[in-house]
Amino acid sequence: MSDTNDNELVCVGAIVGSYGVRGEVRIKSYCAVPEDIETYSPLTDETGTKSYSILLTRAIKNGFSAHIGDVETKEQGDDLRGTRLFARRDQLPSLPDDEYYHADLKGLAVFDTGGTQLGRVKTVQNHGASDLLEIEGPGIKGTALLPFTLAAVPTVDLAAGRIIVDLPEGLL
Repeated sequence: MSDTNDNELVCVGAIVGSYGVRGEVRIKSYCAVPEDIETYSPLTDETGTKSYSILLTRAIKNGFSAHIGDVETKEQGDDLRGTRLFARRDQLPSLPDDEYYHADLKGLAVFDTGGTQLGRVKTVQNHGASDLLEIEGPGIKGTALLPFTLAAVPTVDLAAGRIIVDLPEGLL
């Protein structure tokens, strides 16, 4: 894995549809402190070519309503549905040593405690309880989900581009 690039984009939220008839949109935030998504404004699309200035207006169920740039109608808001919102890495706060951005974990090589490479991290998922690493590799039928806990993943070495996993019995 190469050194982290400060201009690298990290997904911090998504536009999930319009809200009302005056051009507001519904935003889902992926930030640890959900309101912080506004502090990273302007955000971009995943290519970094389109920019979105965001002003949160209120908390709503599963997110926020917000004004975005020059969106003035419900139809314009509907057209943005599904747009993922990205911040530059250098806009985001530094994390403590035991915390990681999901983007940093994707693609890392996965080794067992004996040094055998099992595969790579395909995605990081969270369905409410805790993060799960989706691992894919030649010896894995489909993919495997591994809890991202200290017991299951005792070592994360971003500089070397790898993690060490202590697999629960019968996972693979």
